[in-house]
Amino acid sequence: MQFRMLPLIFVAISFVGAGADEPMVSLYNGNDLRGWTTTGNWIPQDDGSLMLRPREGEEGWKRYDAYLWADQPYGDFVFDFEYKHESEGNSGFYFHVKDKDDPVETGIEIQIKDSYGDTGKLGPHHCGGVVRTQAPAKNMSRPPGQWNHMVVRCESGHLQVELNGEAIIDMQLDKSAVSDRPDQGWLGIQDHGQKFWVRNVQAKRL
Repeated sequence: MQFRMLPLIFVAISFVGAGADEPMVSLYNGNDLRGWTTTGNWIPQDDGSLMLRPREGEEGWKRYDAYLWADQPYGDFVFDFEYKHESEGNSGFYFHVKDKDDPVETGIEIQIKDSYGDTGKLGPHHCGGVVRTQAPAKNMSRPPGQWNHMVVRCESGHLQVELNGEAIIDMQLDKSAVSDRPDQGWLGIQDHGQKFWVRNVQAKRL
């Protein structure tokens, strides 16, 4: 009997899809806030995006119930969305939040802010950084008014973040400053008291 060696074929697979057990599911239907909980002024737009327009007197980031919270908790997941902001804009993506009344101390935040053009040393509070924990590998923030695309993947404590097509975070949460945070919990988008837009919001469980 003769054996024929077959050539090895290597296929590049983005981390976003590897090991996924479920398909990506849209979390925003383009019409209303079904699937979300918030007291904030998040307004559906005709172009399919969702705009945050704080009401008069709504300032700062400590109005936690004004954050846009998904109705269901997540453990291992991929979260894929686009966002834009005005000059000096600020927001954040939270995940594995144990208590929605205190997401800063009981969850993990990926910073979203206007870091465009910043050539200084990057820190955890630059766009794409893990707040209090790790700086992004590079500054991929686009100019104010332009859409940014962020993909966050967390599986078995392995956190990876892509911003505008570039890998900027690759770390183990259990070996970081947020190792005490739960491995599942609520996810949401911050109301920082500034105008903010999101669209094409999708997620899947791993």
